[in-house]
Amino acid sequence: MKAVVITKPGGPEVLQLQEYPAPVPGQEEVLIKVHAAGLNRADLSQREGRYPAPPGVPADIPGLEVAGTVVSSGESVTMWSPGDKICALLAGGGYAEYVTVKEGQCLPVPEGLSFAEAASLPETVFTVWSNVFQRGKLTPGETLLIHGGSSGIGITAIQLAHALNNKIWVTVGTEEKGEACIRLGATQYINYKKQDFEKALATTGIDVILDMVGGKYLGKNLTILNPEGRLVYINSMEGNLAEVNISTVMQKRITITGSTLRSREYSYKKALAADIHQHVWPLIAAKKFLPVVYATFPFKEAAEAHRLMGSSEHIGKIVLVNE
Repeated sequence: MKAVVITKPGGPEVLQLQEYPAPVPGQEEVLIKVHAAGLNRADLSQREGRYPAPPGVPADIPGLEVAGTVVSSGESVTMWSPGDKICALLAGGGYAEYVTVKEGQCLPVPEGLSFAEAASLPETVFTVWSNVFQRGKLTPGETLLIHGGSSGIGITAIQLAHALNNKIWVTVGTEEKGEACIRLGATQYINYKKQDFEKALATTGIDVILDMVGGKYLGKNLTILNPEGRLVYINSMEGNLAEVNISTVMQKRITITGSTLRSREYSYKKALAADIHQHVWPLIAAKKFLPVVYATFPFKEAAEAHRLMGSSEHIGKIVLVNE
């Protein structure tokens, strides 16, 4: 098969389309013919040598989410049959013609969506549902702040929170991105290049914050959170270390938490997929939540797709398509 391979740690140019051995499904796995693969920040980190794949996953093929058609399956598989159109959450290996994944990490391609749109869903939906709604316990009527509102994670969190009757604030880097977030359901945006979000939200009161920035944002997040507020980390792009005012945490009874998804156990991912199928897929069917694909690239142009993601110019998801 053809696969996009990380030939060595480095910039986008190290991604090369090469021949690669096709995977064989295990007992609980399906073999998927990949029609599209979504890009994520983790792919860039893996390419740079800063985020190695977990054991059992191709170390030199990035890609955490795909959509395609089931080709075959292991003898214990009961959920899927050859020909089924599915999208799947992976721990890696998605930039390839074929990929194997355990059956419980797959979901049906929602009716009316293209493979590219379906491939844009798993990583962001799994991440947002588990962190905002399960870990962050966002309930209807509460106020959510999303740092990085126009990212794939951001546009997913906005739409899901809006569909479930929450007020949503976002931080963005341009007015264009802010207006796009408003169209998706955000209540208001803050351009962090022009405003200090701590000052802008000083009297608003935030119940849950989804933060992928980290670093110096920690203290500001604590200041604007309501009593019983929840601060949820999914990345720390601006640094892992920061000072915390413990008195603020105690006085407001704030919960600081976070998670990573890639290395979680299969039983967790399977249960999460079932919860998403029950709660999120109906929102897609009702058109209350729709994928936002900013651009697609053929697999052979994976380097260009990575350059675009690295520029942060996009609004929504970038997807590779298998021509």
